[in-house]
This record gives sequence, structure tokens and C-alpha cells, in this order.
Amino acid sequence: MRGYETLLTGLGAGVLTVTLNRPDRLNAITPVVVRELLDVLAAADADDDVRVIIVTGAGRAFCAGADLGAGGAVFDHRDTGAGHRDLGGRVALRLYASAKPVIGAVNGPAVGAGAGLTLPMDIRLAATTARFGFVYARRGIVPESAASWFLPRAVGMQRAIEWVATGRVFDAAEALAGGLVRSVHPPEELLPAATAIAREIADHTAPVSVALARQMMWRMLGAPDPMTAHRLDSLLMGQVGGGPDAVEGVESFLARRPPAFPGRVGTDLPPAWPWWRDEEFRPFGE
Repeated sequence: MRGYETLLTGLGAGVLTVTLNRPDRLNAITPVVVRELLDVLAAADADDDVRVIIVTGAGRAFCAGADLGAGGAVFDHRDTGAGHRDLGGRVALRLYASAKPVIGAVNGPAVGAGAGLTLPMDIRLAATTARFGFVYARRGIVPESAASWFLPRAVGMQRAIEWVATGRVFDAAEALAGGLVRSVHPPEELLPAATAIAREIADHTAPVSVALARQMMWRMLGAPDPMTAHRLDSLLMGQVGGGPDAVEGVESFLARRPPAFPGRVGTDLPPAWPWWRDEEFRPFGE
């Protein structure tokens, strides 16, 4: 990975750790942060040495949302015309499209776009010092980062409406009770816990299988009927079931040895990938 202005990256044993690195601004989002996150996610997808991505924050915050340093006009995009794209939403959609699983290690406050940023991550862990806030209504704006799609799917409509309509900031215990995070850890144990999950994925599973399964489950969130999933299951099983990864999975199990899956996301995704049609950005209503 190349050097970044607002991110720190470290790759070890298949696990890429991406750290938002603007601690003096509580890792708030700017156009530069967005550009670099989009770049690092694309680079991770293209790098077969990356099996899992962990995202965390430097200093005492995960991400304080949009950088409000510009004052009251920070959300004023009227002069950009109908083609304006929400910055947080661009990152959320890129996370959604990732071929590699993403683990959020929320080390401190995650507010507004910072909270929304966690939603397309596959597994979310929080430190006891984490705080969450979907504070849009308290800033006179609306949910962004595609949170109106992701949040109800993560925690259910009732909890999502409560958190968004009140805009209040809540602690890690409430996030755990509401299903927003998987587990809560002392700060010093957060990254080790996230890394342990990442290592379990990287050490024991087939990269192609994980990439396919991740997209199958995310894309099925909008499917109208389980028959849609059955058709897709059947198609993909027909394409990978006789392949070298499947052979290795069975043979390693029977031999009681660790698997050595040969397939790589960069070269060995089945012909059906991608089976979906990406929605292009158009101004709403067009």
C-alpha cells in the first residue's frame, strides 16, 4: 500500500489494518479522507495478499463525522448542482461492493457520517470508550452515507427510527444491546479481538468462497423471495463445486490437515461474478 495523507495502513499475514489518522480533528471526514479510503479499498480488492480489512481510528475517536471546521455552511452544496454526491455515501457504497470482508474496530466516538461509515462493515466491534450517534436531525440535515438503507437492516426499523429521530449519542452497551456491534472490549483489547476474527478468516477459509458469500448475503438483503437465493446458490455451486478449492476443502478435512486453498480473488472468481448490475448514480428523480 502506498503512503496516505489521512490514513495509516499496515498489512500482516493477510490482514490489512486501515487507521483513520486525523486525531487532532477526531478523524473527521474530508474530501481527502474519502478519496484515500476509496483508493485503499480498491487497492485491497486488487491485492490477493489482503484477505481481511480492519478499519479503526487514531487517537481517542473513531470518526467524528463531517469536519465542521468550515462552520454553518459545511453542508451547503447548492452551488454544486444536481450532480452533487454525498461523500460518506461514496465510501459506504464502496465498502458494500468490497470483495474482502471488512471489520470495524470502533475505538471511540463514531458520529454522523462516522457512525454511517460503520454500517456497511461486515462485523463491528466496539471499545468501552466508543460512542455512537446518528445525529443528523440535531444538525438540521438528513441521514446520509446511505444510512437510511443500511441502519434499519442492521438493527431493525424501530431502533433505527429512535436513534435517528432523537439524534442522541449513546454508549457501546446500548450499541451492543441494539445489535449495532458484535461485542464490546476494553480499549487495549479491541484490536486484538478484531485481529483474532480476521485471522480465523484468513487462516481457515477460501478467499473466493468468502468473496462470493459476502456479496451473496449483502445483495440478498433486497431480494423479494428466497427463490432468488436458491437460483443464485444453484448457479454458483455449479461453477465452484467441482473446482480446486472445493476439492482442497474436502481433502484437507478428510486428511485432518489445514487447508491450502489455491483460488485467488484476483484471478479465480467464477464466470457468474458479478451476477448483479451496479446501480449508476443519477440525481434523485431522474
